[in-house]
Amino acid sequence: MKLPLRILLATCLLALPTVGLAQSATNLWQVQLTTYYGCDSSPALAPDGTIYQGTFDGKLLAVSPQGQIKWTFKTGIEISSSPAVGADGTIYFGCWNTNFYALNPDGSLKWKFPTGGVINSSPAIGADGTVYFGSWDTNFYALNPGGSLKWKFPTGGIINSSPAIGADGTIYFGSHDKKFYALKPDGKPAWSFATGGGIVSSPAIGADGTIYFTSLDGILYALKPDGAERWQLRTDGAADSSPVLDEQGNIYVGANQLITAVSADGKMLWQVGTGDWIDATAAVAEDGEIYCSSANRELLALKPDGKQIWNVTLDWVTASSPVIGADGTIYICGGRFLDAIGCTSHSPPAKSSWPMWRANPQHTGRVQIAK
Repeated sequence: MKLPLRILLATCLLALPTVGLAQSATNLWQVQLTTYYGCDSSPALAPDGTIYQGTFDGKLLAVSPQGQIKWTFKTGIEISSSPAVGADGTIYFGCWNTNFYALNPDGSLKWKFPTGGVINSSPAIGADGTVYFGSWDTNFYALNPGGSLKWKFPTGGIINSSPAIGADGTIYFGSHDKKFYALKPDGKPAWSFATGGGIVSSPAIGADGTIYFTSLDGILYALKPDGAERWQLRTDGAADSSPVLDEQGNIYVGANQLITAVSADGKMLWQVGTGDWIDATAAVAEDGEIYCSSANRELLALKPDGKQIWNVTLDWVTASSPVIGADGTIYICGGRFLDAIGCTSHSPPAKSSWPMWRANPQHTGRVQIAK
């Protein structure tokens, strides 16, 4: 039996998503972002609950926790980069117009920085406020909080991969040149690791410093902080999906049409088919539930053993990754709409080092250290 949906926004033009299987989730609200195409950018949350979302038609929107649009900033062309929220509330994101933007919390432009190529890479924010991202001009950039160039590092290919920052400040990312890089905070190379394919997904960092990432060669890699290989596992996946970790150190990642669970020592635990391509990254809740989406327009909730709990049918094909708020609300861009999904479990993000896309709801891309 399907649950009834509560329509809180009269401006929505299409039917709200439907929820099936166990009665454990419902749509809280839905807001229309654009009138055409879908959005690849994933929502980020500010500490005050504001949701920031980029769109295909070149808008960055701020949406209140109640589902009301607070403001819209226009770039004029696609925003695939997912926004990141700084400690002072500044919103950072890249754009297809080759500019990298910083916005004030009221939606006004703080500064922008030009690069020589499209920016799909989502930014990471260091503990000192330095902002890191890659560009299709093959360079990896570090900007000061005020928007000036701190340094840039050249690679041999375009950079779609979004960086991850370790506990010691080391920055990790991949490039289409088939190499995975570790840079020191001053921009000098610490090491690089060669793979058999381009790297478009983004790394996750374990509590012990292990770095996990995938390559288009179909392999999930686990590297030690010094760059030595800990293990590798062939998944044959070639999607953009990035790994995340639960509190036990298990890894979850999309591999073509399969959500794949891998133990911390590199053993395959299970795979669950979604019926379509998975470019989105999963999110893990504190109660162990895993939320994941795919191109078949579904948001799935899985138990730690891979059994399905519920599914939500979204409005549009999505490559957007879900984010979990502190109250357990799940936010996801279902193509033309931003949806807020409530679960009866009300479980916040898992207390792991990397429970979701970009490590945390603010999308800082910085490893979470248990306190």
